[in-house]
Amino acid sequence: MQLKDHVALVTGAASGIGYAIAAAFIAEGAKVLLADVDTAKGEVAVANLGAAAAFIRCDVGDKASVTAAVRDAVARFGRLDCMVNNAGIIHTSDFLTLAEEDFDRVLRVNLKGAFLCSQAAAHQMVAQNAADGLAGKSARGGTIINLSSVNGIMAIPNQTPYNVSKGGVNQLTRNTALALAPHNIRVNGIGPGSILTDLLKVVMDNDEARARILSRTPMGRCGEVAEIASIAVFLAGAGSSYMTGQTIYVDGGRMALNYTVPVPA
Repeated sequence: MQLKDHVALVTGAASGIGYAIAAAFIAEGAKVLLADVDTAKGEVAVANLGAAAAFIRCDVGDKASVTAAVRDAVARFGRLDCMVNNAGIIHTSDFLTLAEEDFDRVLRVNLKGAFLCSQAAAHQMVAQNAADGLAGKSARGGTIINLSSVNGIMAIPNQTPYNVSKGGVNQLTRNTALALAPHNIRVNGIGPGSILTDLLKVVMDNDEARARILSRTPMGRCGEVAEIASIAVFLAGAGSSYMTGQTIYVDGGRMALNYTVPVPA
């Protein structure tokens, strides 16, 4: 029970990696507010997770919506200990035909959303420390976890907005970690490689796409959402208490690769 008595807010939590993180947190003793724009999926997710979970519709690119989500977490569960910025979207386009509105739309969710959620969560965490009469190392503090990507460092030509947004998330992680360290709030990131979300499972049914994905993955398989969730548990808990400003890449060896590997038929 690494997260006993912790309260977390996880964005983009109705499915995929966000849902897996919420489930892992609950299994470790936390209470979790799931936030997502997909109300139908969110309500199903909460029904599956039980009494330790609740759902709120939240548009992470809208400050009022984010503020309401943080307030709801505190109203339901009494405090906020961990903010997980997982909500994200992609838009595929050739660079020369990429529309301005599509570039803005992706950065609004992936980067601005992470900023707004981090700021709102940090205000609550700082207020909690003050109310407890604690300061410095003695304070319970808090944690913020940003979902980045290997593509925050590498690039795919037709994924310009996504790549740029995740590069920005990496710098947001570092900058926020420095700004919040005096308040005993730690900020770290997770950079997944190819993870078997529902979307990727569909892609992997195509032999050509499967060969392309696995040829860049030395471990010869895609990651599971639970493998990302376990890293989130570590970053939210006491095991990472001296760690801040870092992004952990969970990619099956992809970022270390400077060649492609043969893929068995």
